Amino acid sequence: MGAGSPMQSVLVAAGVKDRKVLAFRRSVEGVPGLMRSIAASGVCSAFHVLDLGRIIDLHNRWLPGVRPYYAVKCNPEPALLGALAALGTGFDCASRVEIQAVVALGVHPSRIVYANPCKPEEHLKYASQVGVNLTTYDSVEEVAKVKRCHPSCELLLRIKGPENSHAKVDLGTKYGAHADEVVPLLRAAQRVGLAVAGVSFHVGSGGSRTDVYSGAIQAARAAFDAAAALGMPPMRVLDIGGGFVAGAAFDEAARVIRGAIEQRFGDLPRVEVIGEPGRYFAETAFTLAARVIGKRTRGDLREYWIDDGVYGSLNCIRMDDYVPRPKPLTVRCHGEKTFASTVFGPTCDSLDTVVTGYQLPEMSVGEWLVFDDMGAYTTGSGTNFNGFRTSDINTILAYSI
Repeated sequence: MGAGSPMQSVLVAAGVKDRKVLAFRRSVEGVPGLMRSIAASGVCSAFHVLDLGRIIDLHNRWLPGVRPYYAVKCNPEPALLGALAALGTGFDCASRVEIQAVVALGVHPSRIVYANPCKPEEHLKYASQVGVNLTTYDSVEEVAKVKRCHPSCELLLRIKGPENSHAKVDLGTKYGAHADEVVPLLRAAQRVGLAVAGVSFHVGSGGSRTDVYSGAIQAARAAFDAAAALGMPPMRVLDIGGGFVAGAAFDEAARVIRGAIEQRFGDLPRVEVIGEPGRYFAETAFTLAARVIGKRTRGDLREYWIDDGVYGSLNCIRMDDYVPRPKPLTVRCHGEKTFASTVFGPTCDSLDTVVTGYQLPEMSVGEWLVFDDMGAYTTGSGTNFNGFRTSDINTILAYSI
């Protein structure tokens, strides 16, 4: 991390330093007040505000003793990556493009985990070229591929955590070795001379249960013990994955994780514990303002069109179970009449519907709707459908004082 305060380090970070950064007082009008001044300056299309101060707050509240490796897939905004790099995080990359984005910021390859259990060969060869030497695996076939394409790479055995149907995205349906596959997979790496540096798991993204961490950490310790029984060199990394949600849910998860690590790994003090938070850092740091570009009145019903939708950054409605609660940017009178309203995105597809039957005050074309918590799986997974490009939605940098 650079000299000076965390904010000074962030403001001179790659991805931030060459861009205008606006200051605002969180205690006065907050992000909505800043957005009103931005809209009044003549901005005419949807935009995000990234609060860099929020990133620093979240970093300060992260799990003590667990090094965060930000999951780039959650939101690859360069300013976010640069800010996190300046704060000293590592990065969870899942493809060549993601590795390139992080390396381009000056991040040392040792701060990158190639956290994709099934990698294209050309991506794996690129990781070898730039010195990213730690990756995950959960199949015998992947062992052979790594040996062929990146023989100096160390491995993290990805195991399947306990069932977690409460998660927004249950990654266990796609990745993770079952308990009876752990020993064969360790032997497969041992046979070809690849080092297994540790174990990783992911209990699912955005889940409400915290007990699953106890079970996953217990299973990870069993894999550590299995490797020791096979005469393999001592493992040194425990990767507890991601899916964390900022707030009270995170505090409870942190309590469970600390207790489970102490119970299961307290006798292995040299094991480095890392995590792969994505939405924890990104979700609440971004706010979206979308402009009303069309309107139709049908009796007491109101229909509005805005210039972002489910094919743009609001794809999180379908992909990530985001529940939109739009608010007018313009300050309204208390008790103002509201109408059952439908809000559409800008494309011609009827599926491009943001909310239906949602109570809003009377809006006019040219006004703005604001959406909070718009940083997780939004712009990074948007499309160019119907000619409306997600990349055209500008991100404005700000910091709260």
